[in-house]
Amino acid sequence: MRAFADLLDSLIYTRSRNAKLRLIGDYLRATPDPDRGWAMAALTGDLDLPAVKPAIIRAMVDERVDPVLFRMSRDFVGDSAETIALMWPEPATPPAVPPDALRLSAIVDRLASLGKADTAGVLSEYLDAMEADERYALLKLATGALRVGVSARLAKTALATAFGVDVDAVEEVWHGLAPPYAELFDWVEGRGKQPTAADVPVFRPFMLAHPLEETVVDLADYAAEWKWDGIRVQLVHVAGETRLYSRAGDDITRSFPEVAAAFRVPGVLDGELLVRGDAQGAGRDDATASFNALQQRLGRKTVSAKMLAESPAFVRLYDILFDGGDDLRTLPWTGRRARLEAFVARLPADSFDVSSVIDASDFAHLGDIRAGSRDAAIEGVMLKRRDSPYTSGRRVGLWYKWKRDPLVADCVMMYAQRGSGKRSSFYSDYTFGCWTENGELSPVGKAYSGFTDEELKWLDRFVRNHTVARFGPVREVEKTLVLEVAFDSIHASKRHKSGVAMRFPRISRIRRDKPAAEADTVAALERLVT
Repeated sequence: MRAFADLLDSLIYTRSRNAKLRLIGDYLRATPDPDRGWAMAALTGDLDLPAVKPAIIRAMVDERVDPVLFRMSRDFVGDSAETIALMWPEPATPPAVPPDALRLSAIVDRLASLGKADTAGVLSEYLDAMEADERYALLKLATGALRVGVSARLAKTALATAFGVDVDAVEEVWHGLAPPYAELFDWVEGRGKQPTAADVPVFRPFMLAHPLEETVVDLADYAAEWKWDGIRVQLVHVAGETRLYSRAGDDITRSFPEVAAAFRVPGVLDGELLVRGDAQGAGRDDATASFNALQQRLGRKTVSAKMLAESPAFVRLYDILFDGGDDLRTLPWTGRRARLEAFVARLPADSFDVSSVIDASDFAHLGDIRAGSRDAAIEGVMLKRRDSPYTSGRRVGLWYKWKRDPLVADCVMMYAQRGSGKRSSFYSDYTFGCWTENGELSPVGKAYSGFTDEELKWLDRFVRNHTVARFGPVREVEKTLVLEVAFDSIHASKRHKSGVAMRFPRISRIRRDKPAAEADTVAALERLVT
């Protein structure tokens, strides 16, 4: 655990991507199996210790630390693990824990074998035996909330760089392997064969797009498709098994059993998971329901017959990675598109269709068409270079996303809360509201992005100087500051008092010039509901 704690501590204070790659690579080369494999699982979000729950940790801390002092400290520090690590009282007699018992692999093995009743006692024992930075590392590891500025891709890149292999080759087999990845380390160190994904329904990383911003493209080189507002999915059917994966690589097959049951042709497809309806593209043959309709089904382990009937899911296909055993990813987009259109003909039409190509004479004409996507409630346009292969991640110049201009509303700040991590000293999370017909403010959303560092400092001062009440870590402020809030869409919601829910709200402007009485009404937002 000592080496892993040192790694996390170094990563937290390192901004350079190359420096982070070196730190992780040095750790992986110097650390024996299976410790380094469990470290990789933690860094990539693949470590699951189901017995360790936040509620258990909170109860455990309340027994050792004054609860009021802890909550005040947590509010200031901004991170629970760091607060616990710093405040945990040193025992009068440290427990006699053998050094091998504090190895990363030994800790993971023990925590993985625990029931909920034993978790608090074992965690307390470990915390008693460790120094503050090791406690921090243990709690981050156990809860799966590392947040040290390392993405899963960066961790895999560090492994590939450290051992001189191709990161795409690592990505190709990653989801077919289980921690602590013995086969992977045997391969990169020359002791074993390269793992293969043959006959295993593994996830492959998606190809992603850059925002178009100010770029102008030639439609002779790029094809345009609609960007639908659902969730990106990958469908895999190999050796008689079907899996649906989200963009993050999470297996969501059980949430959409009707889609999995309909995909029985060997291959790997990329598409947008949607629900039948008439909100996006209203009046068109390819219309779909809003994202809000799809959201009702996300995260469910079981789906009722009623929900299957009321919210039938389907996939609008964008691309094809494999046709049977043929790997098509090196083909240009035009070649893959032809294979996709032939492939979809073998699938049930009520569960799969292909995203249509937009017929535009030139880029200016496409801009006019895109401008109408707001009325049709479609998220925007995708531009795909016709000769582009299917590559993982974002590659400049290959795919662009040209989202519709956001909706905006003038709202009044009502509450504020400190942020986490680097923002733990600032009030950076803002709840805002609009006026009801009774002349009262009703919360309509919460945002914590969209502003500059200088604007954050100004907003923080406003909160501190205009607080009228405190509710634990939350401050209520004078209802005088108007925030222009941008959001992608808005939906009816029974879970929110105002009856509406914004999608991706962010602060686009601080309206110091506008009186709060002139902010928008809930009724105005209701008219934007899709």
